[in-house]
Amino acid sequence: MVVVRNFRFTVLQLASLCAFTGIGGPVPDVSVDRVWSPLSVPFKCIGAIHPRNSSEIKASNWTIGCEGLDRDFDKFEKFREYITPLGIKTIRLQAGWAKTEKEPGKYDFAWLDDIVDYACTNGINVLLETGYGNPIYEGGGGHYLGGSFPTSETALAAWDRWVDEMSRRYKGKVRDWAMWNEPDLEMEWLPNGKRNKVKKKSPSDIAAFNVRTAKIIKRNIPDARIAGLSLANNDAGFLEECLKAMDEDINLFEWIIYHGYCKNPDASYDEVERQKAVLRKYSATCRLRQGENGCPSGWVRKSALSRWPWSEYTQAKWNMRRMLGDLGHDVESAVFTLSGGSGGENKTLLRRAKDKTVIDIKLAYYSVQNVASVFDCELERRADDLSISIDDKTIALYEYRRREDGKPVYAFWEHGDLKKFNKETNPQCPSDSFQTRPVLFTVRRELNDPVWVDMLTGKVYEFPRKNILRDKPGGIWLFKMVPVYDSPCLLAERECIQIDELK
Repeated sequence: MVVVRNFRFTVLQLASLCAFTGIGGPVPDVSVDRVWSPLSVPFKCIGAIHPRNSSEIKASNWTIGCEGLDRDFDKFEKFREYITPLGIKTIRLQAGWAKTEKEPGKYDFAWLDDIVDYACTNGINVLLETGYGNPIYEGGGGHYLGGSFPTSETALAAWDRWVDEMSRRYKGKVRDWAMWNEPDLEMEWLPNGKRNKVKKKSPSDIAAFNVRTAKIIKRNIPDARIAGLSLANNDAGFLEECLKAMDEDINLFEWIIYHGYCKNPDASYDEVERQKAVLRKYSATCRLRQGENGCPSGWVRKSALSRWPWSEYTQAKWNMRRMLGDLGHDVESAVFTLSGGSGGENKTLLRRAKDKTVIDIKLAYYSVQNVASVFDCELERRADDLSISIDDKTIALYEYRRREDGKPVYAFWEHGDLKKFNKETNPQCPSDSFQTRPVLFTVRRELNDPVWVDMLTGKVYEFPRKNILRDKPGGIWLFKMVPVYDSPCLLAERECIQIDELK
């Protein structure tokens, strides 16, 4: 039997393919078989999710990290062509005071201009993070992760001038801004890869520095949307102390950002909900936003989620569960990171050579792409009165409906018994297993043409009619033998998924 693949190349995809020839990196695979896994399900495969370019998507919940350029961890021109095929509409950048002002009073924004202009040209929104410090000034603060704020009057005045110059420069190009990254850390990463213990910043110091910076940006860009705090930890108590110190200046901020890495991403959400409750006490409009999360694709000695035998499969599972868990809790979500970072098997979606040239595309790139292609602003989460249910507390289950006609998309995965989660003794990380188990779903609406989707590979399968029973009292369908494992899957109306079909 000959299988004919209907690739359905768009003009945008063809333009992207041409662009890759200029940078010498591997071209993203758009075939139905772009990702292989040992998963086996007894259903007929009909194709795979059609990967959508970011220009084909109006809006979505997702941000992709392009960090580290301020410290020359990467070169933007080496990986920029991989942004739009990913289907994500916003990139996160760190503005780099030390890279921009190498001599007092002399600014060179050329490196950042190139990135911002590229994003604007390609319809990509920029979230620009202010930081870090600048060693050319005495008391200028640390210019690596975890470093201290500027402290001297001279350095603080220089900081103000830099933020003022930058915000005036990018008015009309950058609307979304974020504050100094992870100010609640108690250590600084040094250029030699070692850590330097530093005094932890107080909530009042963090709040004051955030407010100081935000007021400068708002003065130049009155409609700027600013994300405050950018805290490393997922800690409702520490958050409340920061918000108390801000007082009425909380109104400067559109979002409050947290990061909060966890080996089982689903174990994060009790604390996320506590943070949301705290935020509601201080603002009726400011929203919580997850600003940086990602998983390594191998064992790493240091950094978040280190010292665990991660793989490309578990990286892909972890990233998707974090993205869809955030979406299911109404939190904007960021994936860390597209490229860059310090050496070893890090959290990137791309693999690089020593000269920073992209040499490989990891499986997680395609899984993130699958999520971005399906879950855009055309789907709306249903928070109450769900039309689907299961009798199993170890499974995450979320319902979405297409805005235009209400047709459903159900997302689910095995997350383990969260009551037994312990980050040290029982971390319940995503595994390398692809063994599914059959689960019974009760659905209180009819699906005319149901499909089952494996989000890791993007493969789409017909859901067999023999596995659907109509409950005679009416209005209820039992979906039997639905495969579930520790990676996100979907049950959906076929027309809700853009499919590249096998023919």
